[in-house]
Amino acid sequence: MDTDVALAIRLAGDVDAAFPTLVAEHSDRLYTIALRLLGDGRDAEEVAQDALVRAFRAMHEYPHERIAELRLRPWLASITVNLARNRRRRIDDRQPPSSLEPMLDAGYDPPSDGAAAPAVTAARRETQRELAALLLRLTPAVRTAIVLRHIDGLSLAETAQALGRPEGTIKAQVFRGLRELRAMLEVAPEPLVPIHAPASAGQPLRALEAVR
Repeated sequence: MDTDVALAIRLAGDVDAAFPTLVAEHSDRLYTIALRLLGDGRDAEEVAQDALVRAFRAMHEYPHERIAELRLRPWLASITVNLARNRRRRIDDRQPPSSLEPMLDAGYDPPSDGAAAPAVTAARRETQRELAALLLRLTPAVRTAIVLRHIDGLSLAETAQALGRPEGTIKAQVFRGLRELRAMLEVAPEPLVPIHAPASAGQPLRALEAVR
């Protein structure tokens, strides 16, 4: 049985007893979603915490049958996205912060196999920093679809459910977002080019494929 299906059944039986498991299994991903939508660690932490609080309160209002049928990943993502969107509006569409280290620390770097040379590892990290910066330049709707589909790993159907949009719309937004990212990578100004290794036309595009 899928772990989230089993967890939903446990939550239906006793929300208070099972909710700590939900927090342990989902809090990090909710923080990462919020961080990649907002670009600020403090805002993301507050959004993730608020999302969990709202989920807890909602479950206490739901009948047991509804809780048991919840698809936890898209449901929690939807709460997080809505809270992040509201916070974004309140801060008047603030520009992304100059430092993207919190985003990288939250897991934007692809995992290393441990065998890469230090120069290669450094170049990879610099390229991911570039991608993180460019991601924040996408329009909110497109960025959200990219984050849920290709970073959080939701399926197309789950992403559509989380955002309340048709699957065809999500597919088009993801396609457009990836195309825009590739275009921005190809014309990125000098400060965004990896500085630890010689630049090549294919390197940023291969890195983009690695996070899809």
